[in-house]
Parts: sequence; C-alpha cells; structure tokens
Amino acid sequence: MKLKYIVKIFVITYLIFGITNSFAENKVVYIDMNKILNESKVGAFVEKELTKLHEKKLDDFKKTEENLKKKEIDLISKRNILARNEFDTKVKLLNEDAQKYQAERRKWFDEIAVKRNTARAEVLKSLDPIITNYFEKNQISLILYKRNIAIGNSELDITDAIIDELNKKLPSIKLN
Repeated sequence: MKLKYIVKIFVITYLIFGITNSFAENKVVYIDMNKILNESKVGAFVEKELTKLHEKKLDDFKKTEENLKKKEIDLISKRNILARNEFDTKVKLLNEDAQKYQAERRKWFDEIAVKRNTARAEVLKSLDPIITNYFEKNQISLILYKRNIAIGNSELDITDAIIDELNKKLPSIKLN
C-alpha cells in the first residue's frame, strides 16, 4: 500500500517537473554591437573614410604647425634687431595665429566625432529592423548585449548572422 503511494508521488512529481521543463524553453541569445559596428561592411567603410579624412586634415595641421614654428624661430632670431613695440606686436600676432590654429584643430576633432556618431546612429537605425526580423523569425525570447555578459556559450552569439544580414541590406552609407 505504501509502495503505491510512493510510486504515485514519484510519477506525479516527475510529470510536474517534466511538464515544467518542456514549457520553460526560452531562447536567450546575445549580440556584440561593437563587433557589428567595426566589422560589418558599412562599419568598416565608415571607419576607413573617416580615417582618410582625418589623416588628410592632420597633414594640413602639421604644415600649419611647422609654419607657426618657423615664424616663432624667425621672430626670436630678430628679437634684438626689432624695436620693442614692433617685436611685441609681432608676438601678439603670432599668438593670435596659434590660438586660431588651436581653435580650428579643436573644431575639426569635434566635427569628426559628430560625423562618426551620425554614421553610427544611421547604422544602428538600419540595424534595428534587421535585429527585430531575426528576433521574430527565430522565436527568440531575449537578446542581451555581450558587454553585459560575464560568460556565455558561443553558440548563443548571433553577431555574425546579424553582420551578414546588415552587409546584404546596407553595404555603405553617405558621409556628409
């Protein structure tokens, strides 16, 4: 008699936990946004173009810097030859040129940062429907960012699949 109850309890317990496990299958995956923004075709294109623009402008800055240094050396060498007020006037002009150069340089770095952020925002805007479509198509319950995960199974990483879709839909963008 007691054996019957033990078997019944065992069977009921097994069914309860077995049913719970069959309904508890939620698909959780993660995605590496930095990898997408850096390794996709559009991300690589943006980075390459911005780097070219930046290097060209840096060359211009180096030329301006060298020119300012030459003017400074020339002015220092003429220090004893020029009258005091004329020397002071030329020093003031040189300082103004240096300040203009620094302001232009700072403005350029701000512009390049804005361009990079605008391009990334456009990529992310195009990425949103791709991720949503992948989410619905594969019946995923939750997508996490990789930066928020300490350890995870690499089989749960959907980054490469998303990069492939992004490469098909958006190979490049127009930079302003």
